[in-house]
Amino acid sequence: MHVDGRSVALSGGIVVLGAAMKKINPEDFRVRPGKSVHLAKSPTLAKPVYKSHEEYETALADHISRLSEQQSMLYASNSYSLLLIFQAMDAAGKDSMIKHVMSGINPQGCQVFSFKHPGAEELAHDFLWNATRKLPERGRIGIFNRSYYEEVLIARVHPEILRAQRIPTGLVDSGSVWHDRFHSIVNLEKHLHENGTRIIKFFLHLSKEEQRKRFLKRIDAPDKNWKFSLADIEERKYWEQYMKAYEACLAATSTRVAPWYVVPADDKANARLIVSRIVLNTLKELKLAYPKTTEARHRELKTIRRKLAR
Repeated sequence: MHVDGRSVALSGGIVVLGAAMKKINPEDFRVRPGKSVHLAKSPTLAKPVYKSHEEYETALADHISRLSEQQSMLYASNSYSLLLIFQAMDAAGKDSMIKHVMSGINPQGCQVFSFKHPGAEELAHDFLWNATRKLPERGRIGIFNRSYYEEVLIARVHPEILRAQRIPTGLVDSGSVWHDRFHSIVNLEKHLHENGTRIIKFFLHLSKEEQRKRFLKRIDAPDKNWKFSLADIEERKYWEQYMKAYEACLAATSTRVAPWYVVPADDKANARLIVSRIVLNTLKELKLAYPKTTEARHRELKTIRRKLAR
C-alpha cells in the first residue's frame, strides 16, 4: 500500500486513490459572484469521477482520512472555524451526505444542527438570531442541515410563513424584504469570515424525477417510511417556485468569502466525492499545523517524563 503515492490493492486490482481528486475541479460547481443562476441549465447528474463502487469507496475513504487529519489540526490550532451549509429539495441526500462525508470527524470537534420550522422563541427575534446562536466555536466544524437560508426560500414560496414572523407590515410590504435579507446574510457571512470562520455552502441539485424515485423507495422500504409524509408531496407542487427562489438566493449570496456550490445530486456517490473534495481544499488553504511546543514547554515535559519514569 502507498499512502502518498495513493495506490492501494483492492479486489485484486489497483485503484489510484488520487484519481477522483484530480478529476474534481471545485470551480466547475462554484457560483460566480454577481452572475445569474439558471438551474434548468445546471446538470443534476454529472460524469462520475469513479469507475466502480469499489473505487468510489476507496476514494471517499481517502478523502475522509485527509479530512480527519485536517480537522485534528483545526481543533488543535483553535484559531479558525469552518461552517458547512447544506440546502436542497427533499430527498436530495443532505442527511446521508453529512453521515458519509463527515464519518471520520472527531465528534468533539464537530457540531451539527438541523433547522426546522421556527417556534415561538425564534419568531420573537430577527431571522438570523437562531442561527447565530449555533455558529461553530474556534477550532470546530459546524454543519447546518438547512439554515437561515430557509428564510429566503421556504418563506418566499410560502408568504404565510413570513407574515407569521410579526415583522412590521410596512417592512414586509415594501417590496424589498428579500433584497434586504440577502444584504443581511452577505454582511453576516463577511463578518464571520473576517473573524476566522470559513463558510462553504452547498446546494444539492436534484432533479424532480429523481426525487420521485427516491420518494417511492421511502414508501417501499419500511425502515425509510418515517422519512416520508404527505407534506413532501404537497411541496412538489411548488417545484418551479422553489427553483426560482434558489436561483435568486444563489446569485445574490454567493461571494468570494462565502461561495455557493451547485452540486449535481442525482448520483449520491459522485456528490459525496465532490463535496468532500471542496471541503478538503478549503481546509488545506488554511495551511493548518499543530501548535509548536516552546522551549519552556519542552523542559516541563522532560521534568514530567522523568517523574513518570521513576
